[in-house]
Amino acid sequence: MNISVYRPGDLTAADRAAWSALQAAAVEDGSPQLANPFLAPEFALAVGRCRAGVRIAVVREDGEPVGFFPYQRTALGVGRAIGLGLSDAQGLVHRTGFQWDARELLHACGLSVWEFDHLVEGQKPFEVSASGAFRSPVMDVEQGFESYLAALRKQSPKFLRATFAKERRLGRDVGEVRYVHDERDPEMLRTLIAWKSAQYRRTGRSDRFARAWIVRLVEQLFHTRTESFAGLLSVLYAGGRPVAAHFGPRSRQVLCCWFPSYDPAFGKFSPGLLLHLHMAEGAAAAGMAYLDLGRGDKTYKDSLKTRELSVWEGWVMRRHPVALGHRARRAPVRALRNTVVSRPELFEPADRLLKRVGRLRQGD
Repeated sequence: MNISVYRPGDLTAADRAAWSALQAAAVEDGSPQLANPFLAPEFALAVGRCRAGVRIAVVREDGEPVGFFPYQRTALGVGRAIGLGLSDAQGLVHRTGFQWDARELLHACGLSVWEFDHLVEGQKPFEVSASGAFRSPVMDVEQGFESYLAALRKQSPKFLRATFAKERRLGRDVGEVRYVHDERDPEMLRTLIAWKSAQYRRTGRSDRFARAWIVRLVEQLFHTRTESFAGLLSVLYAGGRPVAAHFGPRSRQVLCCWFPSYDPAFGKFSPGLLLHLHMAEGAAAAGMAYLDLGRGDKTYKDSLKTRELSVWEGWVMRRHPVALGHRARRAPVRALRNTVVSRPELFEPADRLLKRVGRLRQGD
């Protein structure tokens, strides 16, 4: 392999175009996971403007790009998937059928280890080092919105009836329900960030929007528009008031469900579920294949999904003491988290405790 490593700003326009072309070709060749917007050059460039250590390895054969590998690295050569902890799709964007040597790639990137937690399907050189596979539910809309609704009615007819009934009540009690698939008002983005930040604190979770770089990243993506990528803000209004909103990246084929939230004053109407159903309708009208709900078991995801993808987490390592030390520190934390999340008898008490802590913090 001929591998060159670039800072994001040094990547040429021709290479960015080749990267997008590989994503488009992957869809035609039956690998739509590579078309995920978290794997797009626009996402990597935006993270690079907000975080240090972002690099992009370009793999060439006969002078032509056949693979793009975005990552973040420390001075000691510890590598992470770009946007680790935020990104719901990770890996090397590559030409169909291309295989690579994972350790040779790490060596060329100056990495002793590369950590991932949402490795997409079709990354066999990385999958062999994975410590576990996890379900990532999706909402299929490739055959149209009515086809998606038919699948939901078949698997959960009561859910769909109850949700649409709540939308009718919302219209009667609050006012006309209106959905905007692509809201361009930056003030509405700030409203969503405030809702989501309050939700994190209310439920005892770490507030991602307390980190200035994440706010900057979201704002940059909101203003990013290309033929194959955009940061999409969708809003559900009732009586002229916003009641639920979502922001996430989209490619031509995939809309990633990233930051959804709602006004708790309207919680009895399940505005988040209503919003997702409208998002599915909007995505279908735009010719997309599916909405990626992201890894994790949650009740609302189970209600909305029509199938599941698989993602992997783990490490690719070279024989190096830094790699061994990094894994020794990280492995117990990941194992404990996965055990708690996967076992209701552990997760439910932990969840209740976090919410109680959140309420106490709000009381302060």
